[in-house]
Amino acid sequence: MDYSNLVKKAFEAQKYAYTPYSSFNVGAALLTKSGKIYTGCNIECASYGATNCAERTAIFKAVSEGHKDIAVIAVVGAEDEYTFPCGICRQVIVEFGKDIKLIIAKSETEYKVFDISELLPHSFSSEDLK
Repeated sequence: MDYSNLVKKAFEAQKYAYTPYSSFNVGAALLTKSGKIYTGCNIECASYGATNCAERTAIFKAVSEGHKDIAVIAVVGAEDEYTFPCGICRQVIVEFGKDIKLIIAKSETEYKVFDISELLPHSFSSEDLK
């Protein structure tokens, strides 16, 4: 699969980040299994605990519109560096599937692809609550 369009959408979303405290802009683009794309950016708050990451913004947008069938999420952050999802985002990602692919990009042409299980091995999920 060619992930370049999703990476491009993540870079576009990054431009909308609200980061008055860290100045660390992150963008994400999510592709559902049905082919719909949702984007997100990080949104900071003076009460740091209320800050929301780009990955979760994209996921919450998708879920709020009835799409829980996540296939791939692209993440972009620091210029010319690979920026990985934080631990909370990894946990939220695995909530929607242990088969989700993550594209971690440092440019529109340079990116790496991982399974969420590589980034969050031995995860706690709904299966553990049965």
